[in-house]
Amino acid sequence: MLSSNDVSALMGSTVQDSSGAKIGKVGQVYLDDESGSPEWVTVSTGMFGGKESFVPVGQGSFSDGVLTVPVTKDAVKDAPQVDEDGHLSPEQEGDLYRHYGLQQGGGGEQRTTSTDQDTDRRDRAGEAGVVGRDTSGPTTDDAMTRSEERLNVGTESVQSGRARLRKYITTETQNVQVPVSREEIRIEREPITDANRGDAMSGADLTEEEHEVTLTEERAVVNKETVPVERGQMGTETVTDTQQVSEEVRSEQIEVDGDTNRTTDRPADTDRDQPLR
Repeated sequence: MLSSNDVSALMGSTVQDSSGAKIGKVGQVYLDDESGSPEWVTVSTGMFGGKESFVPVGQGSFSDGVLTVPVTKDAVKDAPQVDEDGHLSPEQEGDLYRHYGLQQGGGGEQRTTSTDQDTDRRDRAGEAGVVGRDTSGPTTDDAMTRSEERLNVGTESVQSGRARLRKYITTETQNVQVPVSREEIRIEREPITDANRGDAMSGADLTEEEHEVTLTEERAVVNKETVPVERGQMGTETVTDTQQVSEEVRSEQIEVDGDTNRTTDRPADTDRDQPLR
């Protein structure tokens, strides 16, 4: 059973269903006007948390910053949409209880929203320094706090790819011109003269004779050797780029209903116009 002492801790806490499935984050806490105990919370669901759903917490439990509610995650997503105007009417509360299949626990009283500073629930209307009264519940302050959402943008490192250094073998044909030499037969003829007549007439008159000469030639010979030519290695470098992110943010605006001719908008005097807390 939750109590008014849990209000501050509930703000922004994680909400899960009875099976442990995460539903979202607590946005606002709605209190029972009589007991001051939390009765409902709004939970941000949908893509980028753009949808606020009412979730009953009267039978829920809160431990270690996690609020466990007695309804399913799917039921929360399909819950009827109710305007967050500071309180739930009996009709709205009845519709929500019927949707969740829960027994309505109370006499149909309204549930009033609370912030993390709404722990003092007594009605302060008429006290010194308190101007006017709250129409949405007990008068606890003479000022209205305006809030707005702000984007908190950061970065995270994720794996974007993988590179591998690999070598493989290719084959190509190289043509090289190699000079080669060979021996050929050349016959030299010389006439008979007085100088060589003796050699020419030294043999028989008519004979058969053979003379052999061995010829040589060069042929191209190819062999291969493997030699290192270069080294390749991998490294990384950081390149900085700019990405644009877009998200909708909400802000509360304060306006005055009634006779605006008698209203003056001026900065608060730090000595006199501090709101009561």
